[in-house]
Amino acid sequence: MSKQTLQLHSTAFTIHSLDVDSEIPAALFKQSMFIIAKTNDELSIVCPSQFAIESLDAEHDWRALEVIGPLGFSLTGIMANISGVLARANISIFAISTYDTDYVLVKQQRIKDAISALKKDGYQFLNEPKLT
Repeated sequence: MSKQTLQLHSTAFTIHSLDVDSEIPAALFKQSMFIIAKTNDELSIVCPSQFAIESLDAEHDWRALEVIGPLGFSLTGIMANISGVLARANISIFAISTYDTDYVLVKQQRIKDAISALKKDGYQFLNEPKLT
């Protein structure tokens, strides 16, 4: 399988944990990028860090690596390969999939290491990542 092209997003993200019955702030829907996941037990929101949400807990300072898509549903192993490279480099991830593509969130303090490990494994990046 050929390696996918990745892109580093410049936005810092926060992962929020909320009570399952919490109201989702209407202003969230105006953000350029956000993810909402709800199960019977939890409500999680990933959004730009500058957007304040009152939550039970929050993990700040995540950066998103986007797998450039769209990716077909018949493709296999994309997240397994990327997460495997990062696991071997002892880098924790938060994975998100959408209809068209996948995102791998990495803590800001490890993003340089993540990009280095992925490049060493043959992954290409759309535009050279700006690591600020």
